[in-house]
Amino acid sequence: MHLFAHRGVSAHYPENTKAAFYAASKLPIAGVELDVHVTADGEVVVIHDETIDRTSNGSGYVKDLTLQQLRSYDYGSWFSEQYTGESIPTLGEVLELFVATQHRINIELKTDIFPYAGIEALVLKEIAKHQMTERVIISSFNHESLQTIVQMAPYIETAALFAEVLVDFTTYTATIPADAIHVSLPTAFRKSIAIALEKGATIRVYTVNDLENAQHLQRLGIQAVFTDDPQALLDGLTEE
Repeated sequence: MHLFAHRGVSAHYPENTKAAFYAASKLPIAGVELDVHVTADGEVVVIHDETIDRTSNGSGYVKDLTLQQLRSYDYGSWFSEQYTGESIPTLGEVLELFVATQHRINIELKTDIFPYAGIEALVLKEIAKHQMTERVIISSFNHESLQTIVQMAPYIETAALFAEVLVDFTTYTATIPADAIHVSLPTAFRKSIAIALEKGATIRVYTVNDLENAQHLQRLGIQAVFTDDPQALLDGLTEE
């Protein structure tokens, strides 16, 4: 079963920072997961929340601040004084860390709260610039964004994110269409996921930090999990 470092190695480094992604780039895992928003001046930046309040010493919405303004704040000291001075990275800067590796990059479009007009084209431009078309997965809870990606770049793998349980995941995702299904840990144990696996669906599960849960998912045939602490799971799992 494949492991993806969730927001980088976020158990030991401030999430979605270059420090967290650099640590992931050195691990023998399948890939990393990150989240993107768009700044007031049209830059794609890597951060989970719509605001910078939780993971910086600043305040405000990403969409209302320029990259220069965002970079006037610290994104590491909230986690540990050791990481004081960490800056918000652009998507391009994170991709650059993985150009020379074999890791896959799961880019989550955070368009379920704010639509960020044009974000799909901006993300695809960065992917093409770094020649990583065959190594990325684009996911989102906003399945309209996935439809846009499919229309613009049908050769890019897409994954539909779900926070809820569906009766029939495969029929729904075929209407987007999306290549993979990403579900929460509790959902992964439902009958509908077992049925989806029987139909040949690619299922990845978030966020799995307990080895026992990971081993259970592996026995079920889940192809990959997103974890904050990939090193903790490496010893107990066999990547396939």
